[in-house]
Amino acid sequence: MPETPETRKTRETREISVSFAPELRPLAAAPERRARVDGISTLGHVVESLGVPLTEVGRLEADGHEVPVTHVPSPGESVRVAAVTRPQRVPGAPLRFLLDVHLGRLARWLRLLGVDAAYFNADIGDAALAARSAAERRVLLSRDRGLLRRRELWAGAYVYSDRATEQLRDVLGRFAPPLAPWTRCTACNGRLRPVEKETVVARLEHGTRRTYDVFARCAECGQVYWRGAHHARLAGIVDEAMRDFGGAGGET
Repeated sequence: MPETPETRKTRETREISVSFAPELRPLAAAPERRARVDGISTLGHVVESLGVPLTEVGRLEADGHEVPVTHVPSPGESVRVAAVTRPQRVPGAPLRFLLDVHLGRLARWLRLLGVDAAYFNADIGDAALAARSAAERRVLLSRDRGLLRRRELWAGAYVYSDRATEQLRDVLGRFAPPLAPWTRCTACNGRLRPVEKETVVARLEHGTRRTYDVFARCAECGQVYWRGAHHARLAGIVDEAMRDFGGAGGET
């Protein structure tokens, strides 16, 4: 049955208009949306139902006034949804991250820069990831919007790109973590410590023993590091990150 002017008016009186900041439009699918309200659901619930996790939401306004995510919208309200302010400060704990199974390269590159980045090379499930985020107060990084909607999360952030180079710039620009390159194990996230060549020589191949003299070892897993064939590529990643985001400096 075609919609009549009367039924259209009735429908519109039960809706609110929601406009999203440009940064959020890849998630919201449209800059402006209309949403039905029931007098019970919070504005946070409405925003998430339109595709935007609350981890990505900054200031909320209803009819020009700032409101909390717990605000229950009334029919006819005009809502504006801003993105989180960058750099985003995460209060209450040292800045640490937890990455889901699809972000392995990003985890390694964060560790390369000395950023505390926990990662499982297996799918341990959304519930376990959310629980670890809460238990260890880690910011969960993910491209899974459903995972970021879990209420037990301590903090989270959506990773917008599927390219590791862009992901790294996104995270560094959003959170501005202190950078300390070459201080973490890219395999397990443990701390690296300088070691004498003699203490690791038995673990080295002949060419490495002959060519290199400076070594470090992970205090957690024992992995040995030196400036090998891949160093130039990794140094390029480090140099770019330090040039563009290294202002914070210091240890993590």
